[in-house]
Amino acid sequence: MSGQFEATAEINRPIEEVFAFLAEGTNDSKFSPRVQAITKTPEGPTVVGTVFTSTVKDAGMKTGRKFRITELEAPHRIRWAEISKNTVTADEGGYDLESTGPGTTKVRIFNVLEGHGIGKLLVGLALRAARKDAPAFGQRIKTAVEAS
Repeated sequence: MSGQFEATAEINRPIEEVFAFLAEGTNDSKFSPRVQAITKTPEGPTVVGTVFTSTVKDAGMKTGRKFRITELEAPHRIRWAEISKNTVTADEGGYDLESTGPGTTKVRIFNVLEGHGIGKLLVGLALRAARKDAPAFGQRIKTAVEAS
């Protein structure tokens, strides 16, 4: 079983600034409380192939995650795929950015969650939790970008 969740936010910053903040990747801990630590390989600008390695806490358990950037079209599109082996993974995800006026940007984030092994039983719970949190998640992205 798999499924998708998404969130949107209207951010009071120009699209180029929003894209730069999100493409950096290591900013994820500023809006995702589940991200405990995150690093980028290689260092420098994010490009297709950049890998982000993080420690996240979900349902009280810490796990390691690795995501590879699969697509980067400044300033409108970022895509990733999880390459770590966990019971529930985000096999694909991304940001879509749209300029909505002078100095404002609409951002849509999505992740497609997939269960593996026992994760096939857990993915439904993970999706429900992610969908329930989606509006607040979008708001946390807005707050973090506008504070940067």
